[in-house]
Amino acid sequence: MSKGLLKAVYTNFEGSRVNVNFFRIFTEFKGALTEQYVLQQLISTQGNPVFYWATEKGTAEVDFVVQRKQAVIPIEVKAEENLKAKSLKVYVEQFQPEQVIRFSMVDYREQDWLVNVPLYGVSLFDGL
Repeated sequence: MSKGLLKAVYTNFEGSRVNVNFFRIFTEFKGALTEQYVLQQLISTQGNPVFYWATEKGTAEVDFVVQRKQAVIPIEVKAEENLKAKSLKVYVEQFQPEQVIRFSMVDYREQDWLVNVPLYGVSLFDGL
């Protein structure tokens, strides 16, 4: 979501601007803003389209899914250090992808079923 759209959300019906506290907006929309940042980086650094995945009933979702050669890679984005990934686990159990990536505020680390990459490393995605 762009800064202009955020301001539009906080405009009253007469068209005058409400005094917007941008720190509060960032707190309120940090997940969406972080996902938007990652999406823009993915689009600009690799040539394949970026998709979204969800179960039929919407009980689980993965932020982004990209194809690299013959592999499909699920990508989860976390704006904080809370790294619960229930939906990502549902995807992994259902499709058994070769590679799983989570971008977050946590340092780089390889776990048994996924690689955690800090948000500042999103531009390196193609080399992961």
